[in-house]
Amino acid sequence: MSFFPAYFNLKNKKILLVGGGHIALEKLEKLVEFTKNINIIAKEVSKNFETFAQKHTLSIEKRAYKLGDILPYDVVIVATNTVILHKIIYEESRTRRILVNSVDNTAYCDFIFPSYIKKGDLTISISTSGASPAMAKRLRIYIEKLIPSSIESFLKEMRGLRKTMPKGKERMKFFEEKSDNFMKKYFK
Repeated sequence: MSFFPAYFNLKNKKILLVGGGHIALEKLEKLVEFTKNINIIAKEVSKNFETFAQKHTLSIEKRAYKLGDILPYDVVIVATNTVILHKIIYEESRTRRILVNSVDNTAYCDFIFPSYIKKGDLTISISTSGASPAMAKRLRIYIEKLIPSSIESFLKEMRGLRKTMPKGKERMKFFEEKSDNFMKKYFK
């Protein structure tokens, strides 16, 4: 199956993460870059997971998942070793229109976590639609090395200019030329 590449605004979205191990921590590390509105339910949590969650003042309920736990949430990420739990949560989510990501089980996913590069306002996602996360990761590492650190200040400047310049063809041309000049300077 192929997943549609989209970026979601997580502002005002409640997220539930079920799980507290290594893979759950990987997902949590990505999520906190975009939102802190995350609650966690896990029977057990690793020391690293707990330390990270405390550092970001995230709520952890140390208990088993119960039917109905997903009801107040918009997005649920299931990162446990219990495949049947992935299925139960996914099936429960169908009646509530809650988006679910079931780690390492695309059959129970509405969306997947791509490998991504984030530098200020720039976010580049790389996905193999679950076929090979390892390849997506290696491509991310390769592409990340190509992007100059000055991209952040360039995009900050562009954001400021967009707010002050009136819309129209001249503005479009100005931004295209400015972007072309940046590309010529840093991507030879």
